[in-house]
Amino acid sequence: MRNLMLMAAAASLAVPVAMAVPTDKAEAAAQKHKRYKYREWKGRDGRRYCRKPDGTTGLVVGGVAGALAGRAIDTRGDRTLGTLLGAGAGALAGRTIEREGSGCR
Repeated sequence: MRNLMLMAAAASLAVPVAMAVPTDKAEAAAQKHKRYKYREWKGRDGRRYCRKPDGTTGLVVGGVAGALAGRAIDTRGDRTLGTLLGAGAGALAGRTIEREGSGCR
């Protein structure tokens, strides 16, 4: 019984790995194209282009962190105002921090 369970566990680990390997060159090229490494490139017209983050992740993380901080700071009443103000300030700060940290201009 133990050997049967070990074989089943090994098979369950091998199946996803076998499915992830591209079968032909077209699939490999498509996967390589999706995961590009460069954020800057030169276009056909000679202009330089840059891929910048839009700040969505910073907006969400900053909003949550700001809401928690605002709730902890506001200790009177139902703490709704502190939570909302903290969420707004944290969201704006998080978005700004993420957009400024991109590096390419």
